[in-house]
Amino acid sequence: MSVLAPYACDPARSRGRQHAEPGGEARGPRDIFQRDRDRIIHSISFRRLRHKTQVFVAPDGDHYRVRLTHSLEVAQIGRTIARVLGLNEDLTEALCLAHDIGHPPFGHAGEDALEEALAGQGGFDHNAHCLRTLALLENAYPRFPGLNLSWEMMEGLAKHNGPVLAPNWAMQQIDAAFPLELESWPSLEAQVAALADDIAYDNHDIDDGLRAGILTLEQLLEAPFVRRCWEQVTARYPDLPAEQLLRELIRDQIGIMVNDLIMTTRENLRLHGLEQADVSAVRGAGQAMVAFSDAMREDERQLKRFMYANLYHHPTQLAAAGRARVIVTDLFRAYQADPALMGTAWDASCGAAEPERSRHIADYIAGMTDRFAERAHQEIFGVS
Repeated sequence: MSVLAPYACDPARSRGRQHAEPGGEARGPRDIFQRDRDRIIHSISFRRLRHKTQVFVAPDGDHYRVRLTHSLEVAQIGRTIARVLGLNEDLTEALCLAHDIGHPPFGHAGEDALEEALAGQGGFDHNAHCLRTLALLENAYPRFPGLNLSWEMMEGLAKHNGPVLAPNWAMQQIDAAFPLELESWPSLEAQVAALADDIAYDNHDIDDGLRAGILTLEQLLEAPFVRRCWEQVTARYPDLPAEQLLRELIRDQIGIMVNDLIMTTRENLRLHGLEQADVSAVRGAGQAMVAFSDAMREDERQLKRFMYANLYHHPTQLAAAGRARVIVTDLFRAYQADPALMGTAWDASCGAAEPERSRHIADYIAGMTDRFAERAHQEIFGVS
């Protein structure tokens, strides 16, 4: 077992869970963060990620990434970084695995549609909905709602992108029941999870875009970071065809970004006198400690701009997103008019008063997979 650095989250010093759980020791020698990770893996909401959009809506090919495989790749990157920095690997892994659980069907297109549908009822945010799902909507235990995850896990999911100064209604409800100190910075484990997510999708979305034929190598070489990495790869393997080196390019880019992040984070901890500090000092540091260097941050920004221009906003992607928004909007309106269409259990718990009624319907839709939403739409409207 790795030795934890002073600034890591120590399971022995966890702030615990919202609901007491006597007798848990009968289920094996796992600490609180290991149990968090296992609860995520065994949850229904995690399993549903296998049929939720990452980049391509309901992809035809078996080799494209979905939210589930993306989350596994984020966890692999995050755990590697955590091990080198002396952080808690189990907490980091759990945060990485859970970070996308709040996404509705069809990715950001589905989220945009739910945000518009709930415009008068507080709106929709996938990060807040992640906490809502794990704290309230999962129904795995007899004595309490949700998965009853540790304070450190919930805090990390709430704040992995930094302090939350304007929480929406869903985040406010969670914070009121289990205060998460939303105004402070999160643990280093949560900060690692956030940038592991960026590293994963920056690079793996390139892989999927090439596979789909939307991106070409010639286009990619317009991005300075990609061009430099490609020059290194082709110098090592001058006799191999370009097609055989594309995955080597992706691996190199991930490795370079991970190494830059580790070196920069170590330097940040040193400069801020946090090398021997505890996690409370990290939370009070006033800024993120896990970061890229200035040069890598600019490279990463340029790469994101390239991906938005050439992949995420490609005409075929925009057309698919438009269709996805229609499906989610139609379903929301249909359930508003007749909650019985959601099925007995969801209909029975759907009240008449707002905003609870609309939020309840959004909970139901947000839990759908892409294919379930498409099937439900076809059953109601008779069109595909």
